[in-house]
Amino acid sequence: MASGENQASRQPSELLAPLLPHGEPLEKLLRSAQSLFPGTPSADFRELHRADPRRAERFYRDRWHHDKVVRSTHGVNCTGSCSWKVYVKDGIITWETQQTDYPSTGPDSPEYEPRGCPRGASFSWYTYSPSRVRYPYIRRPLLELWREARARHTDPVDAWASIVEDEARARRYKSYRGKGGFVRAHWAEVLEIIAAAHVHTIEKYGPDRIVGFSPIPAMSQVSYAAGTRFLSLIGGTILSFYDWYADMPIASPQVFGDQTDVPESGDWWNAGYLIIWGTNLPITRTPDAHFMTEARYRGQKVVVVSPDYSDHTKFADDWLAAAPGTDGALAMAMGHVILSEFYRDRRVPYFEEYVKTYTDAPFLVTLRPHGDDYLPGKFLTASDLGDASEAAAFKTVVVDREGNPRIPNGSLGFRWTESGRGRWNLDLGNIDPLLTLYGSHETTVRVALPRFDVGPTEGGGVIRRGVPARRVGGHLVTTVFDLLLAQYAVHRDGLPGEWPAGYDDDQPYTPAWQERITGVPAAAAVRVAREFARNAELSRGRSMICMGAGTNHWYHSDQIYRTFLTLTMLCGCQGVNGGGWAHYVGQEKVRPLTGW
Repeated sequence: MASGENQASRQPSELLAPLLPHGEPLEKLLRSAQSLFPGTPSADFRELHRADPRRAERFYRDRWHHDKVVRSTHGVNCTGSCSWKVYVKDGIITWETQQTDYPSTGPDSPEYEPRGCPRGASFSWYTYSPSRVRYPYIRRPLLELWREARARHTDPVDAWASIVEDEARARRYKSYRGKGGFVRAHWAEVLEIIAAAHVHTIEKYGPDRIVGFSPIPAMSQVSYAAGTRFLSLIGGTILSFYDWYADMPIASPQVFGDQTDVPESGDWWNAGYLIIWGTNLPITRTPDAHFMTEARYRGQKVVVVSPDYSDHTKFADDWLAAAPGTDGALAMAMGHVILSEFYRDRRVPYFEEYVKTYTDAPFLVTLRPHGDDYLPGKFLTASDLGDASEAAAFKTVVVDREGNPRIPNGSLGFRWTESGRGRWNLDLGNIDPLLTLYGSHETTVRVALPRFDVGPTEGGGVIRRGVPARRVGGHLVTTVFDLLLAQYAVHRDGLPGEWPAGYDDDQPYTPAWQERITGVPAAAAVRVAREFARNAELSRGRSMICMGAGTNHWYHSDQIYRTFLTLTMLCGCQGVNGGGWAHYVGQEKVRPLTGW
């Protein structure tokens, strides 16, 4: 140690002396070395100051060095499921590029790749953001209660019970909900609380009182599988996307009974007529927007309904700038045009066959007196006709062309019964139901229908329009289709009530009526409705509506959506490639889902 200390205290010239020629000074050696290392020396030649013009270049090259490349994606809830090459150096994500080995879609459709967007390309910065939550947090009152209870009880389940079964303790931590106050906790501690709460709840109330939901498959199929499998194994209740997020299109289960069963974005390419209604595709569906932009070059017409000129509007052939939240009025007016021109004024066999087979349009609805008017009641069912078969109260009825009541397959009474096993389908067989009772009706009645655009209160008012009716099994009935025409203000000779004289008459739900509400010119609404239906007629259903959060995030969004879905069903589009509705949450239907 002493010799080391003495050596450290010696001067550089003394240390280098054994290396210098005899009597050669150090300064002379340093001066001669300048020819090998250009730069500006200090006065004593012991320092060399250099301006390195390639230092930035070396920094740039080091930025892109990596040890390995892994495949991954980004859980940003856009449901794009894009595949990325992630470059890793020393265990740290350094940068990302798009993966380009997707299976080919074949010669008849654009490829899926390249997929990705600027948000994905910069995702590594989010990964290492100082604001990212990387540890469990719990509200302080609950953590304090837990630690106190854990000190008194050796069994974690007993410790949790001592908190939730004590009214004062339970109120203490529950009263802080929504107020913040989170503190960092240990993983083992938090996991023990969760496990103890599960066990206690199951023991006292049963496993079905455990209700949960894990991330949607579009975010992470592995995460979704883990959470769903756990709840299944313990007998818990699994929430749906709609229960959890509360911003999904609830009109989908209302109308179809399922959760947004829409096509993947590649099907936009197959549409002959595309209405983009409330979804800014280049922004919200960035990796898929090319299916829309490329389809225009094969003759697809694009109509955008949007209150503002945004990124997707520039792709439109027609732009309908409806005021925010008024989309339902525009769609009702379009339905008025379609029902008038493609159902009343002339018959389209494809449309009629479609709605008779796949919708409830031909089913009979009872009518009940209400003052001087009638109100639509419930569906006429087999039990109303004296049928005592299994689930007869859930088997709806149609009238065939001979005027006989018939019970077709496909209704609820065939779905959940043993006698309906193998018969739950939409095959009409030899039944040819009447779509309307008009022309074979026994009488006409005036029906009181709600309207919400005017009225003394926000509850709206009433509009009275007539429908054809007849008695079946002692019940006064009409068809869903006849009620639909009345609701959409499509007049037929001989029917009582308040009817518009034409498209320019400002009565619900005409093009002129919607112009006052939406700001969209009546002529534009008529033109787009006519083109949408005519394209569907010629292409057998290849007219599509892309919907999104712009029309969904309203209190009355279910009503808005039902007006859209009525258009797609009246035109025979639902269930057709290139037709129907395509929603912004529909991108779970991508290739990886096949394996799932």
